[in-house]
Amino acid sequence: MGCPILLRQQRPGRFAKPFRLLKFRTMSEQREASGDLLPDAVRLTRVGRLLRATSLDELPQLWNVFRGDISLVGPRPLLMDYLPRYSPEQARRHDVMPGITGWAQINGRNALTWEEKFALDNWYVNSWSLALDMRILLLTLIHVLKRDGITQAGHATMPEFIGFKSKK
Repeated sequence: MGCPILLRQQRPGRFAKPFRLLKFRTMSEQREASGDLLPDAVRLTRVGRLLRATSLDELPQLWNVFRGDISLVGPRPLLMDYLPRYSPEQARRHDVMPGITGWAQINGRNALTWEEKFALDNWYVNSWSLALDMRILLLTLIHVLKRDGITQAGHATMPEFIGFKSKK
């Protein structure tokens, strides 16, 4: 899969403040002759597919929880490149701590469209409670064991978020 085994990637935390997210590496760094990365489906390794299917690639994020970068529950921290693509409503996901798991993960995970994912994240921001977080943690265990929503049909990983035009 390449070295190092741990992938460190800058992600936006609460109030979009950057932090370094830790994950197990699941893809190779294979590139085309032009230097561009090959598609995710080609770079995703056999071990990487297993790590993602069992959600074990997320385990190093417990260090991020310990450091206070993220919480166990909250909207998943996405890529820094996506920040300027958010509508003001979508950017509300940064009003709370990001998490290892969240409302969108137990309601479809990567099988959701971006629009559905952001709607679920906003519902979580508006509805946060300790009881809701406990429910999400319990349901996460069930969904991980069942391996629900790992990918969208026809995609090895979540497609890139391009952005939405505001709906007025």
